Amino acid sequence: MSVHDQLAQCLCDLIRLLWTLLLPCVFLCMLLTATLVVLVMGVRVWLQANRNARRARDGRPTVAFFHPYCNAGGGGERVLWCALRALQNRYQDVNFMVYTGDQGVTNQQILDGARRRFNILLPRPVQFVFLKHRLLVEARLFPHFTLIGQSVGSIFLGWEALTEFVPDVYIDSMGYAFTLPVFKYLGGCHVASYVHYPTISTDMLSVVRERNPRFNNADYISNNLFLSAVKVVYYCLLALLYGLAGSCSDVVMVNSSWTLNHILTLWRATNRTCLVYPPCDTHAFLQLPLDEDSDRKCHSIVSIGQFRPEKDHRLQIRAFRKVLQKKEAGLVAGPGGRESLRLVLIGGCRNQEDEDRVLMLRGLCQELGVADRVEFKLNVPFEELKRELGEATVGLHTMWNEHFGIGVVECMAAGTVILAHKSGGPRLDIVVPYEGRQTGFLAEDEDGYADAIERILALSPSARLEIRRNARLSVTRFSDQEFEACFLAAMEPLMGTLER
Repeated sequence: MSVHDQLAQCLCDLIRLLWTLLLPCVFLCMLLTATLVVLVMGVRVWLQANRNARRARDGRPTVAFFHPYCNAGGGGERVLWCALRALQNRYQDVNFMVYTGDQGVTNQQILDGARRRFNILLPRPVQFVFLKHRLLVEARLFPHFTLIGQSVGSIFLGWEALTEFVPDVYIDSMGYAFTLPVFKYLGGCHVASYVHYPTISTDMLSVVRERNPRFNNADYISNNLFLSAVKVVYYCLLALLYGLAGSCSDVVMVNSSWTLNHILTLWRATNRTCLVYPPCDTHAFLQLPLDEDSDRKCHSIVSIGQFRPEKDHRLQIRAFRKVLQKKEAGLVAGPGGRESLRLVLIGGCRNQEDEDRVLMLRGLCQELGVADRVEFKLNVPFEELKRELGEATVGLHTMWNEHFGIGVVECMAAGTVILAHKSGGPRLDIVVPYEGRQTGFLAEDEDGYADAIERILALSPSARLEIRRNARLSVTRFSDQEFEACFLAAMEPLMGTLER
């Protein structure tokens, strides 16, 4: 037998073997699929039986918010408490509860914290379910492949929440989209979501494709073609899964036009998505006097924001150094030399990592020779924050693609001339003309920020006052009342499904 005949015989034997294995493989796949379907249906029936028993006992439906960090004091928590207050005032015969991962606190302590931090008092108490495995969604547990790690972790945390309590309506108010199919398809709940920031965005994909170093794209990856290609594939797969999970939501609310554009692209739920600006507590800042600053001998440039890498405080310090250099050379308008300018960095430190970052920033100030004109104010009380903003000339913001920018709104309400990053929420929603009049300035890089600061200082006090007035008038769009009205309008179709 020739070599050719032998190869043909081997090929025929191989095909015959594969064919004999095909039917058992198909049968096994069908058996496993059927088993999985039966298991899912069994779990769904069990969970819905639990919900029906609870409904019969309570006599009323329950709406649950998934907010594992509800005892924190950020803008996301303000959204939670304002949303709860609005729903409780509108729907008197519905129970409300919150899934939280906070430990070592009581229901009343959490509610007291909301009243102390946000001046929000709920009309009636809410229930809390204390989750034991919040660690599963914390970034420190996943030093590599953080996004997919946290996403998978949120599924397990969502399962814990669902088995503890099965609500009628489920609202994810922290951005854990992968919990939505768990509650919808296993729990049989109507689901809604308020998205502060997409887990993955098309901008993140662009950064990796173009191999630009950022805080979430390390130098060793951006400098390596193969690693960049692997990360692009990883991000694309995650974006696909994120879109599938998010598309389960019956109602989608987003906090800014920037977030809206990305969510529409990824979730493809156009007819279920609406823009609901977050509530910004600007009342105290609006009480600050708004006068000309012609007698001001020292102009303060104030930045508000946690000391996180994405806030880009390094850019603020480097841009400020350029302004000081031009001031010393007599190229910046106004009396005095470098002593007539100061940069004040106000923010909170969440952990040791943030404190180390502040030390690094202090070292940068020493290295650039501006340490005598830069002040760091950490975890300051509200009264001190208000005083600094009241005395500031410029409010500074440098975060690329900030999803909204509550700090920007606060600076505008306080009467500073805002200088924000030309991207994200500040560019699309906040620092926009008010009735055709300018409300602030935008910049992108070190030179752009330095030039903008020079332009602001070169304006006459009356011209600065006009911009400050326009900015203050424009922030009424972000009040608690506006948020509650828009939130209730978005939730009305879902709340109408409840049988009471």
